[in-house]
Amino acid sequence: MNNALIVENISEITVIRFNRPEIRSPLSIFVLEKLDELLDHEISENQTPKIIFTGKDDVFASGADLREIKQVLSETAREFALFGQSLMNKITKTNAVAAINGYCFGGALDLALACKKRIAAPNAQFSHPGAQLGIMTGWGGTQRLPRLIGQGIALEMFFTAKRVSADEALKIGLIDDISTNPLETALELLAE
Repeated sequence: MNNALIVENISEITVIRFNRPEIRSPLSIFVLEKLDELLDHEISENQTPKIIFTGKDDVFASGADLREIKQVLSETAREFALFGQSLMNKITKTNAVAAINGYCFGGALDLALACKKRIAAPNAQFSHPGAQLGIMTGWGGTQRLPRLIGQGIALEMFFTAKRVSADEALKIGLIDDISTNPLETALELLAE
């Protein structure tokens, strides 16, 4: 489990890589807690740190770990949602870029939406699959997605769990650019 995140520093930019592509790199409680620690450290070191979130192989990340979601009780659901919202709000306080190399679903899409910019690989796909799973995101995506792409398209994504390709994501304004090497493009963007 301790290899779920890889953190490296490249020219004063912190690259955080989700590293469990074999299970679509879920944002487990362990991963969320590590991200929270990392963000606290980065923000304490630099008022607006430069951070890149990326994945491995053809997976950026999936959302919350569904095995853990099944364990969330009505008494703890609010606390779980508030922790996720707090984490996403911390991301908005950084100069974060999502270098989306593949699947970006659920809570991972919420994370990407909290970033200042989103650069995607041509094969990237985006979805909020909660409607198919009987759950709804609680990490701020219901607010950020409509602001970014408009209410009508956002509602279609939420209600149908529709998958959006990188080309369509660029057309609707969900991402800022398509690159064959999103990490390299993100590094160039933050180096400017």
